[in-house]
Amino acid sequence: MSALPYQLIATDLDGTLLNSHHQVSGRTRRALAAATAAGAAHIVVTGRPASRTKHILDDLGYEGLAVCGQGSEVYHAGEHRLLTSVTLDRQTAQLAMAKIEAETGKLSLGFVRDGLDGGYLVGPGFELAWDKPIDGQMTSRDELWAEPLAKIFVQHPDPSIGDDELAAMARAAAGDLVGVVVSGIGIVELLPLGLTKATGLSLAARRLGLRAADTIAFGDMPNDLPMLDWAAYGVAMANAHTELKAVADEVTASNDEDGVAAVLEGLFPGA
Repeated sequence: MSALPYQLIATDLDGTLLNSHHQVSGRTRRALAAATAAGAAHIVVTGRPASRTKHILDDLGYEGLAVCGQGSEVYHAGEHRLLTSVTLDRQTAQLAMAKIEAETGKLSLGFVRDGLDGGYLVGPGFELAWDKPIDGQMTSRDELWAEPLAKIFVQHPDPSIGDDELAAMARAAAGDLVGVVVSGIGIVELLPLGLTKATGLSLAARRLGLRAADTIAFGDMPNDLPMLDWAAYGVAMANAHTELKAVADEVTASNDEDGVAAVLEGLFPGA
């Protein structure tokens, strides 16, 4: 039996491991290095697809497994290759979009293509809510269904309809066809049904011979709920969505105050 408090550390990226400058602080790097030197494994679990995660991992010198795309991809950072990839069935997604827009009216859309170099494209009226550059503009919805999809982003043109409300509307209309998550401010995503960060993390953990009982997980948004629920111990950041704080075992400091490091320093001597 391991003497480590947890053998697996699972961390979200945006709003959790990354600060507001989209960087990993020196303190957090040192805490992670101490934990991994003690024998714990670290897995990044992010809503970003691998195409928008690999440069961050390279900067960290991270060579292990990462769960990307809300659980759809298991990426081997050291080998720069995808081990698994799950796509959004386009016929199902078309039906889901029709049912959702029958209730919400026409939405602004964006999407991510499948694959290690899968690009971001957005359609008319879509307001970018992230730092990640886009790869093109969608001029026709026919483009959306032309090639394999990782996910679809939806936005309501009425700013009075917030992310949580739009997600609830989408689930009510098509929750039997697609998964719906809020992964950041202004970011509501449609995913393959049943896909979560927990499903991706459990797959990656099994490859390392580890289980939920071995895991501490950190997150900040509703898309992190399944991961925190799966792990033996779930930590929400101070800047986290209220839904996450309500179910977490602990609320740590914010991502700008090295909240991940603050917990790890108490768990792993030398951190």
